[in-house]
Amino acid sequence: MIEYLEPILILFKYLVPFLILLTIVVFIHEYGHYYFARKYGVGVTAFSIGFGKEIFGWTDKNGTRWKFSLIPFGGYVKFFGDHNIFSDFNRDELRKKYDEDQQKKLLAFKPLYQRNLIAFGGPLANFILAFIIFISVFMFVGKDMTPASIVEVQKDSPAEVYGLKQNDILLSIDGNKVESLLDVTRFIMLSTDDFVEFVVLRNDQEYRHKIKPNLIETVDDFGNPLEKRIVGIKIGPNNNQINHVKLSPTKAAYYAIKEILFVSKKTLEFLWGYIQKLWGKGYGDLRQLGGPIKIAQISGDFAKMGLLPFIMIISYISISLGLFNLFPIPLLDGGHIALNTLEKIRGKEFQRDTLENTFRIGIIIIGSLMIFTVLNDINNSLGKIMLYFKNFLS
Repeated sequence: MIEYLEPILILFKYLVPFLILLTIVVFIHEYGHYYFARKYGVGVTAFSIGFGKEIFGWTDKNGTRWKFSLIPFGGYVKFFGDHNIFSDFNRDELRKKYDEDQQKKLLAFKPLYQRNLIAFGGPLANFILAFIIFISVFMFVGKDMTPASIVEVQKDSPAEVYGLKQNDILLSIDGNKVESLLDVTRFIMLSTDDFVEFVVLRNDQEYRHKIKPNLIETVDDFGNPLEKRIVGIKIGPNNNQINHVKLSPTKAAYYAIKEILFVSKKTLEFLWGYIQKLWGKGYGDLRQLGGPIKIAQISGDFAKMGLLPFIMIISYISISLGLFNLFPIPLLDGGHIALNTLEKIRGKEFQRDTLENTFRIGIIIIGSLMIFTVLNDINNSLGKIMLYFKNFLS
């Protein structure tokens, strides 16, 4: 009997962490919008986690309906007087529909800086969440600060060919200071150039080596394609000294900001590479772009590792969500900021038809991206799923 429940248990192991992760990052994001809206006197009629039909909810004393909706992939804050959840508006219609007191609660009649701060509040909240997680982990759990050195250079590897030596102390990779053993692996894996630049300390002298790693195509446990960059070194703690320290608030804040900037920079570099790849240039494998299924896989894998890894992946997903929403695409927060600013520069309001056509373009762009990533998810996972059920039923 238990074996027949195995597929359900596997689904449960990935679905529950995914929903927890998504609920946290979406709630924080939408609360950022809600906070600035309330701060500047904009009425908020709905705060929803998810889209579609309401599952359950409640109405607070300010008239805001807080609710969980059927489709969990996102959320929204709906402002007083909004034509729809995308917060497009026609001021002429709003002037006819609402009196002067009611207009004070309308987003459309707020100054430019307030409207843009309300739009920016969502991504800002995502970055703040990541900052709080990082600084808390670095202060109360600690951060690995173990100096890394090369304990072995594999024969005929790129490292040997380009001159790395055993006992070299790794100082930096691609301009990023190596401050721990973990830094070495992720700096190599996240490098976007054909050559990876190493700066090492050897016999009290610094040496600079540009190494072209071998690219090995493989798959993860779910069949998702992976491209590994192999240099051919084994690393260990310099002088066998493990240094894991709890940081002071100041240092923890410094490293938290540094981590956010690093993740943001690398995310943008990879996205730019993927965009260039559409025109036959750039770098990266478009098959690695994933949607909700891949996020569920990642969240489930990190949840199995323990609470701390799961909390850390929440911070990284939160940064990615904040960055994505800052893109100047209609419907996204960055799109609202761009339209608000452009309207101010023009010195006149956009017509309803113009706004509706602009948002249609946004729907097409985001819809196409969602379809592409979901198809990637299905294509990458289908073989693994079919093989599992074949083995299960045999």
